[in-house]
Amino acid sequence: MSELLLSRRYFFFGSLLAGAVPPGGFSSVASLKRLGYKSPNEKLNLAGIGCGGQPFADLRIAASCGENVVALADVDWERGAEGFKQWPKAERYKDFRRMLDRQGREIDAVIIGTPDHMHIHCALACMQLGKHVYLEKPLTRTSWEARILTQAADKYKVATQMGNQGYSHDATRVACEIIWSGEIGEVREVHAWTGVASWPQGMHKIPPPTPVPETLDWDLWLGGAAWRPFTAGDEEYRQFVAERNARLGRTVGSGYPGQEKFGFYLPFNWRGFYDFGSSLIGDWGVHILGPANWALQLAPEYLISVECVKKDSLPPFTFPDELVIRYEFAARPGMPPVTVYWYHHAGGDAYLPPGMTVEEARKIPGQGPQVGPPRGRGGFIPGSGGGVQAGPRPGGTGAPGGQGQQAGPPAFRPRGSGYNCIFVGTKGYLGTSGRGEDVGLLPGKRWAEYKLPDPFLPRSPGASTGSNHAAHIRDWIRACKGGAPACSNFSIAGPYCEWLLLGAAAVHYEGKLLYDHRRGEFTNNRDANRWLKPEYRKGWQVKL
Repeated sequence: MSELLLSRRYFFFGSLLAGAVPPGGFSSVASLKRLGYKSPNEKLNLAGIGCGGQPFADLRIAASCGENVVALADVDWERGAEGFKQWPKAERYKDFRRMLDRQGREIDAVIIGTPDHMHIHCALACMQLGKHVYLEKPLTRTSWEARILTQAADKYKVATQMGNQGYSHDATRVACEIIWSGEIGEVREVHAWTGVASWPQGMHKIPPPTPVPETLDWDLWLGGAAWRPFTAGDEEYRQFVAERNARLGRTVGSGYPGQEKFGFYLPFNWRGFYDFGSSLIGDWGVHILGPANWALQLAPEYLISVECVKKDSLPPFTFPDELVIRYEFAARPGMPPVTVYWYHHAGGDAYLPPGMTVEEARKIPGQGPQVGPPRGRGGFIPGSGGGVQAGPRPGGTGAPGGQGQQAGPPAFRPRGSGYNCIFVGTKGYLGTSGRGEDVGLLPGKRWAEYKLPDPFLPRSPGASTGSNHAAHIRDWIRACKGGAPACSNFSIAGPYCEWLLLGAAAVHYEGKLLYDHRRGEFTNNRDANRWLKPEYRKGWQVKL
């Protein structure tokens, strides 16, 4: 093995765990106590902040591992009903702070799946009480908040994990190993994309107020965000949604989340609002760019600039539908400068290697290495992030992109190349799909003849034989009980989201925004810094 490759591997794996292992290592009893250590044979007492939808799926997996669910908090008891029904003995709350006050001594770890603007408040409160935290992606709504949670994890020494399940998949690790082997040479560009958001964006008018549902505490839902009246929308808004869906070829029952039954803000559409989410940058970018973040060590201290180089509009309170963001990184140890492009693209591939057709780029069916479980059997979920199009799901439950089980693999029809992230190297191209759940070399004939390098990175528990979502939860539970840090713990997820979410700020401006990591701000546009650190309502201020 070359000296360069040895030094690279030391850098990759050493920096991966740097600062994450407690002094004395995990064999140190004192260190384990600081982490709230429990024997692997002991059950964790879990709480959920948010207990419907995605956090319900997270809790259900954790409970299937033998852990106890003892408390549940949800500001909307209609949305949380599936969690309340599943665990009827768990105490119920609307205010997570009251839950922590009343049952804090009983709770060991917390799974958090609130809207993004509340991630910082919920996670920090739990960590300050010594609770282990599993926090849904993206880690936070803004870059400053991501840095705060990075610092909090270091200060409070609890086990953490961000819910970007692709980080637990074998294919993400294999992508790193192929790149580190030098197979495609030095990576100078990365192109990653998804489609147009399934939730409504681009509105220019806020509908008049409507009554707050009896099951919802609207003030608690807003939390630290600026006050505004509740609205479920009006006929003009519903017409906007219908026309947008028709323009994008989306119909009721087409597999997209049912906007026809959702309100203006919730329970789903908040993702597109500047004040509550980060649109597809945080919702899917954090998944799709995961292999690039890991393989290329895209730490924010190496970020030079971020720029929104294209957008189809600039709505007043939601993100635009189509955009292109460019991140420029300086050289990292053993790697040259790299430019990363992120696209919200209306359809098809946003990038293909010059001179290569879609057909040439695709894998050749049945040829080349199979990494992890096949598509639809715990691997890449068809429909997720814009890589493939699926046929009917025999015996399945849930729409494309969901977590439903199925009797067999879906009918697989490539949509474009089948990739949604392509690495451009000096000696070739590598692509990943979904949330980093598939990997291949381009063109497909190169992958058909390829032999994988020897494994280097450890694999997550069970990801190669089943759902990587379950593996991701188990990885965190193991860390809660004194095992190695989880693969997307906050020492990794925090810096990742810090640089990624700068793209949400760049949407508002023309030209490059130069980033000073040491100061955590843009140096050439003072006004842009207001999108990095929120102003919280009274009573919701954040203090580490």
